[in-house]
Amino acid sequence: MKYIYICKEHNFGYSLYPERGSSKFKQGSIGESLFTFKHKCLIMLQVATDTSPYAKLLLGAMKSSGCAVHKDRHFSCEDCDGTVSGGFDAATSQIVLCQNNIHQQAHMNRVVTHELIHAFDHCRARVDWFSSFRHLACSEIRAANLSGDCSFVNEISRFNFGLKEHHQACVRGRALRSILAVRKVSREEAELVVDEVFDSCFHDHAPFGRIPHSKKDAKFAYRDYENRDRYYANL
Repeated sequence: MKYIYICKEHNFGYSLYPERGSSKFKQGSIGESLFTFKHKCLIMLQVATDTSPYAKLLLGAMKSSGCAVHKDRHFSCEDCDGTVSGGFDAATSQIVLCQNNIHQQAHMNRVVTHELIHAFDHCRARVDWFSSFRHLACSEIRAANLSGDCSFVNEISRFNFGLKEHHQACVRGRALRSILAVRKVSREEAELVVDEVFDSCFHDHAPFGRIPHSKKDAKFAYRDYENRDRYYANL
């Protein structure tokens, strides 16, 4: 499954999220929420934000940057095209979780983390999603690199094996797929832009301070993030 940002202004990827702008359902209705994909999606979202060290660190970093995330406002569980798991809607600063495609908690954790990285970049770097191909490529590289998408366990589950620089190859490939899903460009054009920004964006580990290759790495990164103020206060 792909995780991509959504650009409503130019319909980049917007068709993959048919409920964006639709009034088919009344938000908050009982029929919408009980015993549905949406209900399960909301429960898994709550678990992700409460227990995932990746998500907890990102939520804390966004709050510290002046972009506090509120689940009711900034997350939306929706039905999507079968090829995507989530997206970041830059027009509304909202994360879309594809309730019909996310069925496991581990998958939800990765999607929430991936999209929160886009949201963090949107807050921190003022990403020009609509007109800067380089900005888009950079955020996709960072999201693939830091979200656990390319962890050893996930790559083994996809039957992708490799030793030398396998993580970099996975990050590059997943970033390319996400870009091609939302931009009408050739693979050659996308590869050129990814190559131009790859080194700097791959080595930008904010706010983790490292590549969290596993949940254990993410826990250490979250611990360090939580202790940062205590460290500086003792200097």
